[in-house]
This record gives sequence, structure tokens and C-alpha cells, in this order.
Amino acid sequence: MIRKDMLLALFIIVAWGFNFIVMRWGLDELTPMMLGGLRFLVIGLIGCFFFARPNTPLIWCIGYALALNFGQFGFLFSAMAFGMPAGLASLVLQSQAIFTLLFAVLLLKETVRPYQVLAIGIAIGGLAVIGLDNEDTAMTAIGFGLTLAAGTSWALGNIVTKIISRKGYDANLNLIVWSSWVPPVPFFLCAYFIDGGDVMWSNIVNLNWKTLGTLAYLSIFATLAGYGLWNYLLSRYPAATVAPLTLGVPVVGLTSAQVFLSEAVSAMQWVGILIVLTGLMLNTFGGRWLRAISQRQV
Repeated sequence: MIRKDMLLALFIIVAWGFNFIVMRWGLDELTPMMLGGLRFLVIGLIGCFFFARPNTPLIWCIGYALALNFGQFGFLFSAMAFGMPAGLASLVLQSQAIFTLLFAVLLLKETVRPYQVLAIGIAIGGLAVIGLDNEDTAMTAIGFGLTLAAGTSWALGNIVTKIISRKGYDANLNLIVWSSWVPPVPFFLCAYFIDGGDVMWSNIVNLNWKTLGTLAYLSIFATLAGYGLWNYLLSRYPAATVAPLTLGVPVVGLTSAQVFLSEAVSAMQWVGILIVLTGLMLNTFGGRWLRAISQRQV
């Protein structure tokens, strides 16, 4: 990956890492489904004035929106509402790297190298350590499970993005903006049946500057800028190369959660965090390390 693209990846890491803190603040004001629906409604309303419609067929726009937008954030916001700390959520969501690699092999027939298989095993082991140690912390089992489901949805969205790009259709900001008209429908339907009409209306009429600021950050920085650059990288590099780059997100997320939310992480969970990061680092840099070793031997 060239230096310019590495800088773009760094911006994504910072924006998405702090994103979890902003999500937590947003969930203090809105229900999970309302936060999701309003987030993408804002993107659609603002973005449609600045970005042209993509040349992507409607069926692919819907598939992209349901997996990457509705699926990922429906599960993630629900997980945080049901006891998943923001800092740990930023780490566990990176299970998308594992699922993306697996789906890339199964659906795209991409090649997986032995060191990547080892990396997956290490990361899964670390997630298991985190998931099993939830008795003395604020994390709940259902929150952990829902966050894994969010990672799976993100991975499916990555695969859909890759397929769209290979077919020659738009997989850029145009797609992100115009596909954002899709998720508010299932989000608001879920809000109606889960929360009730009275709660939905209360969320809307009680919007304040904190909530509007949250929606602005989630829409502009985390979605338009973050996913626009993410799709750009996916269109230029293999999914197995791009997906693990987000290993830096939990570093920002965990640090920010301790500073802004005073979240505590148990000693055993820190062990799991280090194991996961080790696996993700091996998956990201393993090829480079092997080439360096082989060159030294020559």
C-alpha cells in the first residue's frame, strides 16, 4: 500500500475509533433503532444535493445498505444498549477482519496464506478470552454476541463492495450517500415495533444540540468520510489486505473510552485484547515479514 493510502487509512482509524464514544453519547439520547434511522436519513438528505446517483443497480444498492448499514449498526447499537462497553465494542467489532477473510475465500475464491490462517486462529482465541471474562466487568454476553453479529454484517458489506467494484459499478461516496435512503426504512419499522410510536415521537421532539452533534459526527466523519475512503481502499487492494487495517481502531476506541467514559477493562480482557491485536497484526503484516525474512536468507 502506497504512503498516501496509508495516511487515508490512519484517518479512518482515528475517526472510527472515537466514533464509539460518540455512539455511546447518542444512545444516551436515542433508542438504537432511532439513532440508526436518523443517522442514515441525515446522510441521504444532505448528501443527495452534492453527490450524483451511482450507476450501481438497485439490487446491489439494497444489498450493500442492508449488510453494511442496517445490519452492522442495528446489531452494534443494540449491543451497546444491552451492555457492551464502547471501548470493548471497538475491538470486538474488528472480528469483521476474520469474517471478511473467510467470506472472501468462500464467496470470492481469494487465496489465503498459511500465516493468515494462523492469524485468524490467534484472533479467535483472543475474542474467546474476552467473551468468557464478563462476570466482573460491565460487558454482557448478549452485548458481546450482538457485536460479533455486527462484525459479520460488516464483513458481508465488504464482500458486496468488492463485488460491486469488480462489476465496474460505483463503490464510492455516490453509493454510500444514495444507499443511505434504504436503511431508515427497516430502522424505523424496527423502532415502531420494538420501541413504540410514542417513544419514536419523543425521540424526535426532544432532539437537542448534543444529539444533533452526534448525528453530524456519525454522518459526516464516520460515514461519508470514513466509508468513502474505506470503499476507495477496497477498490484498489484485496479485501484480505484492507480489512485488517482497522486493527488500530480499538487502540483509539479503548483509550478514548477510558478518558471520556471512564470505562474499565479487566486484566483478563486486556490479555484477550493483546491476543486479538497480535492476530490482526500478523494478518496485516505477515506477508511483509515473510518477504523480509526470505530476502535476508538470500
